[in-house]
Formats: sequence, C-alpha cells, structure tokens
Amino acid sequence: MAGKNDRDANLKRGIRVETASLIYNVLEVVVSVTAGLLTGSAALVSWGLDSTVEATSAGTLIWRLRGEAKGGDRRKVLHRKKVALAVVACAFWIVVAAILYEAVSAFLSQEAPGFNWWGISILFVSLVVNPFLAWGKYRYGKRLESPALKYDAKDTMICQYQTVVVLIGIGLTQWQGWWWADPVAALLIVPYVAWEGIEATKDAWSVDPDDAEAAA
Repeated sequence: MAGKNDRDANLKRGIRVETASLIYNVLEVVVSVTAGLLTGSAALVSWGLDSTVEATSAGTLIWRLRGEAKGGDRRKVLHRKKVALAVVACAFWIVVAAILYEAVSAFLSQEAPGFNWWGISILFVSLVVNPFLAWGKYRYGKRLESPALKYDAKDTMICQYQTVVVLIGIGLTQWQGWWWADPVAALLIVPYVAWEGIEATKDAWSVDPDDAEAAA
C-alpha cells in the first residue's frame, strides 16, 4: 500500500511539473516566434518552434499521467505511454523540418535580423527556468520509470543549450554584423533535435499495449 501511495504522490507531482512546463512553453512560443517573425531571426523562430515540442510533450504527458492516476488498467496505461512517446517523436521531426526551412530561407535572403528586447528577454528568462523544469521532469520520470518524462527532461536541457546558441548567434549578428551567424545558430540545433527524435521513435515502437506484463 505504501508503494502505491508513493506512486500516486509522484504521479500528482509529475503532473504539476508538466503543467508548469506547458504554461511556460506556450509563453515561450508566443513571445519568441512573434519576435522572430518581426525581426526576421531564423534562430529565434527555430528556438520558439522547438518550444512547441516541449508544449506538445507536456500536454501529452499530462494526459498520460492522469490516465494512470485515475486507475486505468495496465493495457490502457501502456497505450497512453505509446501515444505519448509517438507524439513526442513526431513533434521532434516536425521541428527539424521547420528549422531547416527557416535556416535555408535566411541563407537565401542574406538579410541580418533586427533586434527585439522581448525576444532577448524570453531567452534570458529561459536560462533560469529551464534547469528547474528539467530537474523536476527527470526526477519524477526516474521515480515513475517513465522514459517519456525523461525524454521531456532531455528536451528541456536541449532547449537550454539552444538558448545559449541563439543568444550567441543574435549577439554576433547585432554587434559584428555577421548575418549568417543567425541561420548557423539555428542549424546547430538540428542534430540534437533529430537525435532525440530517433530515440523517441525507437521507444515508441518498442511499447506493446497488448503486453500486459511490460513495464508501464
């Protein structure tokens, strides 16, 4: 009984962490994509698009965790686990395509992006917020033995890396006049997103809802 109570408590805490992540990432998307489109920054738009992965992951994981918290049987839990991993994987690949499009468009136009304080501000705020979100996701992902939660934690730390790269790219563009630094910063994001997409895809395929003995 104690084990079940501990798991129930961890499920509730995991849901709270993902809810906070969902709210914050929606804010990231709105601010960064708007600022990126207004200034023509491929790196800022790409960073914002990657935040859609985190928002999608958070929403899907809330659904997956609530399903277990409500007492669903093993098969339903596995089904939600498979769907959660599949949605995360698809979101990764959509972002890869979007980033490549934005970066190639920037290379073709060869225009330096403008400057926007809203875009810079959300980047700096994320440098502080993301480590806390990643820690919470990984902690409860480990306690619940949930690979989807752990992938979400990894994506949040990837976003932290991306934040640093985008800030450097924008800084070089604004202060050195290197128009190509912005799309290059966007392209540096692609390998990390693609790798996590591959891993999430593999895990999604490995889950069989009909295997009632598999780990939930």
